[in-house]
Parts: sequence; structure tokens; C-alpha cells
Amino acid sequence: MRQYIVDAFTDKVFSGNPAAVCVTEKALPEGLMQAVAMEKNLSETAFAVSEKDMYSLRWFTPGGEIDLCGHATLATAYTIANFYEKDTDVIKFSTKSGVLTVRKNGEHFEMEFPAYKLTETPVTKDITEALGAAPTEAYMGRDLLCVFDDEKIVREMKPDLESVTKLPGALVNVTASGREFDCVSRSFAPKYGIAEDPVCGSGHCHIIPYWAGRLCREKLTAYQASRRGGVLHCQMQGDKVILGGKAVLFSVSDILPEGGFTE
Repeated sequence: MRQYIVDAFTDKVFSGNPAAVCVTEKALPEGLMQAVAMEKNLSETAFAVSEKDMYSLRWFTPGGEIDLCGHATLATAYTIANFYEKDTDVIKFSTKSGVLTVRKNGEHFEMEFPAYKLTETPVTKDITEALGAAPTEAYMGRDLLCVFDDEKIVREMKPDLESVTKLPGALVNVTASGREFDCVSRSFAPKYGIAEDPVCGSGHCHIIPYWAGRLCREKLTAYQASRRGGVLHCQMQGDKVILGGKAVLFSVSDILPEGGFTE
């Protein structure tokens, strides 16, 4: 099985968010997909299967399957456009979050994702202690979103990851208004075996709806301030978020069958 490692939301290797991508002729056993994800030990490993006019797509973290992932979708679209369907400009994926459409626009890939509805939630002592700083606001979608009044707090944050696992939500996204960008953020996912997701697309399905409303603007440029860093060009369109970015290939390899895997 051929596997591609693609750095997403960047135009140079060793930055952005790396994802492993496997494009197969038929669906793989779930246990095998999870084993490959654990072996690769990246924040996401994506598995795509061609089905008529679209691809089925599933995403696995080292800690389990997740229902939506932006950077691995971008990495998969990049792989398909460069190695499987070089003349295509539109790629559709059937996923657990519905049909996701990715459009190739020059070197950029623009992904149409669902925007999470945010419900304000109290800033608790547990949130403050886990993050090491008190947010000014907190919201729940799929993830917990915590808003701070200074991007320095976000950039320098050193959360207690064990305590983060006890907070509500799948991931914990922290964000603040930026000086060079409209917003700055970081995403923590210890529940899925990931201390920090370098550039989290699904996290921005929370972050962008918040800042679009706060700044009264539809188009935003976001920066994920992880150690690797990454830039997202975003736009609100009704109940959808358009997440745009570049991607670059790091490696191509073969996963050998000699292991004798059985589900």
C-alpha cells in the first residue's frame, strides 16, 4: 500500500501539519487503519477509497477515529490532484461529517467545511487551571473554544495536558486576536493521543465562526501558533467555513504486507 506524507497549510516542508495519506481501491479493515495510524504516529492518517464520482474518506489519530479533520483532508486532496487525478479541479469526499468539497485554485486548495454552532459556557476553575490562564470567554461546539485577550498568552501557553483530558469537548482550541493575522490559535488533543495538533482545520470550524462574528467580517487570515506553525485563508459562507491553504509533499513510501495483519 502506497503512503504519502504531506505537510498541509504550508508551502515548505517541516512546517504546517503533516498527515499520512493512503488511497486504496477498496475499504480496509478498521483495525488495520488504526494500526497504521498508531505506527505512523502523526496527528492524522487519512484513508481514501474511490467510489464513483467521489472518494470515501476516514481519519484516524493514534488514539482513535475522528469525525472531521481539515489538514488531512487538504493532504488527501493534494495527493489525489498530484498522483491520481491530475486534471481535476474539484474533489468530493464522503465522510462522517457529510460530503466535503475541495476545490483546487492554483496552488491553493479550498475546503468547504461545516461551521460548528457555538454555545457560550462558563469559564470554570478547571478550565483556568488546565490551561494555566483564565480565558475571557468559553464556548462549546464539538470542541471547547477558549478566547483570550492577548495573543502572547496563546503563544506561550503550557497547558497541563492530563487536566485538559478532563475538560469537555473533543479538542481544546485557544485563540486571541492577532497583530499580523486576524486571529491566532493553538489546538490541544490529548484525548486522541496528540499533545498539540500543529495546524487544526476542524478547530477553525469553531475559531472562524467566532471571529467572523466578533470582527463582523467574512474573510479572515488565521495563524496556528504551534512550533511548526501554519496559515489558513478562511471565509464564512452561511453555515459553512471555507478553509484554504497550500500543501507540500514530504515523502512517498510503501507499507509492506509481510506483517501478516489480521483484524
